[in-house]
Amino acid sequence: MPTLDVLEIRQILPHRYPFLLVDRILEVDETHIVGIKNVTANEPHFPGHFPDFPVMPGVLIIEAMAQTAGIQVLRTIPDRDNKLVFLVSVDGARFRKPVVPGDQLRIEMKVIRRKGMVAKMAGVATVDGKVVAEAEVMCKLQDKSAAPAADSE
Repeated sequence: MPTLDVLEIRQILPHRYPFLLVDRILEVDETHIVGIKNVTANEPHFPGHFPDFPVMPGVLIIEAMAQTAGIQVLRTIPDRDNKLVFLVSVDGARFRKPVVPGDQLRIEMKVIRRKGMVAKMAGVATVDGKVVAEAEVMCKLQDKSAAPAADSE
């Protein structure tokens, strides 16, 4: 199974620092994907979350899961440079243990259903083999040209 480094991930996802939350893809095929997020003390959210006990926010763990799912969805789209993947729902999110600097988050996402431009995936995030989070995410592909424009005021 192919692996992707961060440079190859950047060719698939539009996210950039400080919001690219996937460092490597270990496995990917038609039904699943395994990604890695290395959590470092230099992350921009740690000074405020929390100053004396840095913990990765749960919403960012979910975002890392969604980005991993997005790679699985986008990787085979021939015109992916013209597409965006939007997160449209999160179900059953559970956070089991804190994720802290020095942890390596292993994210495993499996396709539950994929129809047309919509994909639903179930995922689990682990650190050292222990579950730290789990959720189902649904994402939708959309043409960049059809994406809502930012307000120019």
